[in-house]
Amino acid sequence: MALLNSLGLLLGSSWASGINLYLTIAGLGIAQRLEWIDLPGNMGVLSHPLVIIVALLLYVIEFFADKIPYVDSTWDAFHTFIRPAGGAILGYLAMADAGPALQFSAALITGTVSADAHLTKATTRAAINTSPEPVSNSVASITEDLSVAGILVLIVKHPVIASILVILFLIFSIWFLKKMFRFLKKVLKFIFGGNPKKEK
Repeated sequence: MALLNSLGLLLGSSWASGINLYLTIAGLGIAQRLEWIDLPGNMGVLSHPLVIIVALLLYVIEFFADKIPYVDSTWDAFHTFIRPAGGAILGYLAMADAGPALQFSAALITGTVSADAHLTKATTRAAINTSPEPVSNSVASITEDLSVAGILVLIVKHPVIASILVILFLIFSIWFLKKMFRFLKKVLKFIFGGNPKKEK
């Protein structure tokens, strides 16, 4: 059972970091300080007051940037490396007591999960920005924040369910990203003078 709980923490936190790294770090750190969760390995560093304060400040900046059309996509582009790297670091810290081989393997897995979540989010936002109205950005952003908060609650209360949801998301994202890339390709062709109807 401990293994399943650890898997839930690793998969859940890496997925959440791909959506909102700063909210994930702050949430895990606060949960540790309130003794809602016992973070493994060296992840306890997330509960340091300085780490929590910095994460919350960056989350506030992202909260507003994430709701402005095109600013959100610029922000996502800037975080293309940061979020997956953050997810990889969380996995590396979590396996600090398991030896270098497992640490590195965990970092590869969590970094990949985080990258998948980030890519899905960024692609979705780019598609949403093709709509002229700004409300959808705010709705998408709030939904993403609630999803991160929800997965953090599951990590604490039901880590096995968190694992299952992340695995299902990874399966869904393969199909979803394929569709989104085709859609964005048509949009870009239309913007730059192409004819999307000719796309097969």
